[in-house]
Amino acid sequence: MEIIFLGTSSAVHSITRNQASIAFKGFGEVFLFDCGEGAQRQMLSTQVSPMKISKIFISHYHGDHILGLPGLLQSLGLLGREEKLTIYGPKGLSKIKNAIFSLGYCKIDFPVEFIEIESGIVEETEEYIIKSQLVRHNVPNLAYSIEEKKKPRFLRQKAIELGVPVGPDFGKLHNGEEVEINGKIIKPEQVLGEPRKGIKITYSGDSRPCEEMVEFAKDSNYLIHESTFCKEDNTNAEEHAHSTSVDAAYIANQSNSENLILTHISTRYGEEYSKIILKEAKEIFENTKLAKDFDIIKIR
Repeated sequence: MEIIFLGTSSAVHSITRNQASIAFKGFGEVFLFDCGEGAQRQMLSTQVSPMKISKIFISHYHGDHILGLPGLLQSLGLLGREEKLTIYGPKGLSKIKNAIFSLGYCKIDFPVEFIEIESGIVEETEEYIIKSQLVRHNVPNLAYSIEEKKKPRFLRQKAIELGVPVGPDFGKLHNGEEVEINGKIIKPEQVLGEPRKGIKITYSGDSRPCEEMVEFAKDSNYLIHESTFCKEDNTNAEEHAHSTSVDAAYIANQSNSENLILTHISTRYGEEYSKIILKEAKEIFENTKLAKDFDIIKIR
């Protein structure tokens, strides 16, 4: 699994930071979380192929999180995409769809499904589950989480001792199916170890610190949280419904997260001043990193 930061700025671009967009590669798929202006150009400097994106998750409809969508969809059409693309977002997504398809002489021949969601399970497969949670911003905003479904360890020697021959029955048992061996039923729980927790990644979108975010991010391996402002600009953070460095660190602490990645940094801060944001957060939550454009987190 990989997390690729395509854009780590807040409302506007800077020389070094593009608008908000994060790619996730895993489970044989590519997901995109938010799509700020210029996201597809950022992909050209990474190993993220726009044609491989299967799902896009939009946190909210401020321009810095969605203005890359029209261009991306039109480019995919020009590149001859045929596979379906699914786009999720909070209430109001249908208006975004209408705006995109009426913008200029737009021709998109591949199937695009727009799905409005609230809090709950968004997508679930045998390998992963994606959830959403409404959190506090000045417009409806969804946080998202990806949780890996990790199977219990298969106790190979135990299965052999129970008479299960090496072969397809191993796979059936590991997948939760009973098998019959010489008239005897072998149940999965007889040959499986303790439940194992898979990787959990949580993305805040834009959010004020709130209990909803704490609960939603609970036990995350990686919490990607906006940190638009530093501590001394808390008044601005409250006025614009954003978080500061210490707010993000508080969420990481309270949610028992393992790692905190700060993103969505205001362009009022140069790269040197951004180090203050990181320092403030690390004083509260040591395992903190400040994301930069094109940073890659490899998860093993």
